[in-house]
Amino acid sequence: MSQKLKWTDIYDIAIALEEEHPDIDILSTRFTDLWQWVQNLPDFDDDPNKSSEKILEAIQMAWLEERR
Repeated sequence: MSQKLKWTDIYDIAIALEEEHPDIDILSTRFTDLWQWVQNLPDFDDDPNKSSEKILEAIQMAWLEERR
């Protein structure tokens, strides 16, 4: 069984998002969409209210770096 992702697993979330959404324009993605996509990841299991704009921005930047 794989370990469940938490909001603090920024790089693992970025990798999972790249696998789930390889054609998305990352920099044009709204944080509301990003927040929902993280919630929808199969291995994600954390309190939705523990998210913040700072966390979402870190995920977005890690995702961008993962794609490069």
